[in-house]
Amino acid sequence: MFKHRIVVAVTGASGSIYARQLLGKLAALKDQVEQVAVIMTENARTVWRTELEDEGFNNLPFPVFSQHDFHAPFASGSGRYNTMIVCPCSMGTLGRIAGGISNDLITRAADVVLKERRRLICVLRDTPYNLVHIRNMQTVTEAGGIICPATPSFYSLPRSIEEVAATVTDRVIDLAGLQQDTFRWGE
Repeated sequence: MFKHRIVVAVTGASGSIYARQLLGKLAALKDQVEQVAVIMTENARTVWRTELEDEGFNNLPFPVFSQHDFHAPFASGSGRYNTMIVCPCSMGTLGRIAGGISNDLITRAADVVLKERRRLICVLRDTPYNLVHIRNMQTVTEAGGIICPATPSFYSLPRSIEEVAATVTDRVIDLAGLQQDTFRWGE
């Protein structure tokens, strides 16, 4: 069975709940995932502390790389990571990815994923969008990336903030090509 090699980048955009849930779900899907690597910006850590009131990012079950570690295995196409998820993805990070500016490990890894024609999923949390944001989304989409705004759905009748957030993270897991047991419309 094919096993995924996934990079998860966490930026300083609001939405740390999505990153925490995504990482938890990836840990639970270990039968489908060979490797998960994490990159977290300092702003991501600050936002996580503020929004989640903990420092759970210090106890992740995956290797965590500095955003300046260009020796990370996924900084090159030979690393063979097949999916990168930027969750949450700040508009600044999206802009640098769209512009091909590889000034840190997140943008370098995204550039590698796009050039190798692999899967890049950007989970945007900011709203509203200005024209620059929309054009950057268009550029990343045309380059082969997937723009997945962190827009929850409600037809599953979520009862808590965690269940609302799960409507987004479950969609991201689906986009990454992983199988999971979750609410499906019409089932």
